[in-house]
Amino acid sequence: MDMTLTEMQVLVDEWIRTVGVRYYSELTNMAILAEEVGEVARLMARLYGEQSFKPSDEGYDLGDELADVLFVLVCIANQTGVDLAAAMERNLAKKTTRDRERHRHNERLRE
Repeated sequence: MDMTLTEMQVLVDEWIRTVGVRYYSELTNMAILAEEVGEVARLMARLYGEQSFKPSDEGYDLGDELADVLFVLVCIANQTGVDLAAAMERNLAKKTTRDRERHRHNERLRE
């Protein structure tokens, strides 16, 4: 399913209001976001790092874990009035202006 950030925000809001009953508080969602990012970090350490899988790690899927992070992030944006599409456009413009030459001349990024 391809969708824009705006469509994603609407879809998550509809889901929250019909299935999820209501949004958790912003602070609770921030804590949940940290927890979900930790789950991504744990899986990344096992998939791409030196840690080995334990039996309790079975069944984890990186795509699903990243989707959990995105879901909570969209919830926070919705409940705080952030338009993620507009914010991303502004953020990329800022990064382009600030970092264009910096990254181009960074020896560490050359292969």
